[in-house]
Amino acid sequence: MKVKKIQPILCGGDLNCYSVARAFHEEYGITSIAFGRYFLGATNHSKFIDFRVNEEINNKEKFVQVLLDEAEKHSDDEVLILMGCTDEYAELIIDNRDVLSEKFVVPYIDSELKNRLVEKELFYSVCEEYGLDYPKTYIYNKGDSTRDFGFNYPIIVKASDSISFFQNSFEGMNKAYTANNEEEFNKIIEEVYSHGYEKSMIIQDFIPGEDENMRVLTCYSDQNGKVKMMCFGHVLLEEHTPKGIGNHAAIITEYEEELMNKYKEFLEKIGYVGFSNFDIKYDDRDGKFKVFEINLRQGRSNFYVTSSGNNIAKYVVEDRVFNKELELKIQKDPFYWHVIPNSVVYDYVKNKDLVKKCKDLVASGRSASSYGYDYDLKGNFKRSLYIFLYNINQKKKFKKYCKKY
Repeated sequence: MKVKKIQPILCGGDLNCYSVARAFHEEYGITSIAFGRYFLGATNHSKFIDFRVNEEINNKEKFVQVLLDEAEKHSDDEVLILMGCTDEYAELIIDNRDVLSEKFVVPYIDSELKNRLVEKELFYSVCEEYGLDYPKTYIYNKGDSTRDFGFNYPIIVKASDSISFFQNSFEGMNKAYTANNEEEFNKIIEEVYSHGYEKSMIIQDFIPGEDENMRVLTCYSDQNGKVKMMCFGHVLLEEHTPKGIGNHAAIITEYEEELMNKYKEFLEKIGYVGFSNFDIKYDDRDGKFKVFEINLRQGRSNFYVTSSGNNIAKYVVEDRVFNKELELKIQKDPFYWHVIPNSVVYDYVKNKDLVKKCKDLVASGRSASSYGYDYDLKGNFKRSLYIFLYNINQKKKFKKYCKKY
């Protein structure tokens, strides 16, 4: 079949969605259709996103029909590429992969593998099986009376099933909690389980170090389960709002050969396909990189991958549309990505050697911002105003939640 048109269909409306749509536009000059429950500033008023509000798009019973109805509007010579931009949408796509594959290119694993990886409790069992380092962990179930976790306070407390957790939201909830003693732990557990969440909680040894100890690894595995792209990032700053903790705000790409080889072997052994995204932290105590979780999709900060020379849209299209045999690309050269003003990075990153590296990369033209896309901003007053106000707001948030260095 001669491909006349590639049409991305995206689910979500946040930074992740904007970055995926930007990748498709940069590479192919095309507009993506995106579905979400409501408008979000990240994707609103963009020139290359046709955003469709549908309040039922995250409804398990109606999700597939919404997408199939959209597919019927397109001619047979269009190739529809379906990508989820949140955990919830990615899981809905995976759970309905077979029926959706009749109308869409669906670059995802099957539900059987998903069920082994998506809940942190089960993922750590897989890590144990394949030799991936992860923090000391205790699985806490509702009503569990034990307080002897096998490691000392402070501890990290987070939901094993993040989707279920956020579906039972409450005022003051955090993506992850730190408990410094048993009293604080009891208060966290009581609050979480009193708002509808029923699944297990992950109790973990607190790995010392701030944002600069965090790492991120994004990979693309082709339809045959072979890893074709790896991009490892040294996180400089994360968001620190209660619900935004863990969201990357600035990254420099790095090369860690031993770690990358280990994760490549892992992905190929389990038969993974599509994008994978790992949250990792470097533990100074034993010199190991320890994984927290795998996201079964490209990460929210995926533009660090595209901007460093690994356009994520191109990987999907060449693999799944044109069936090309891709060469393995491992990002080795440093590149600086950010979604906050440079001044915030320079002020709030503790390690000033990393700050200097950022400045050098900016000076040499090896840096990019997710929202700094001239095509989208030129002559687009509403979009430009949003980015202007967004940057001001980021400065206020970091001033409130973080310490300057």
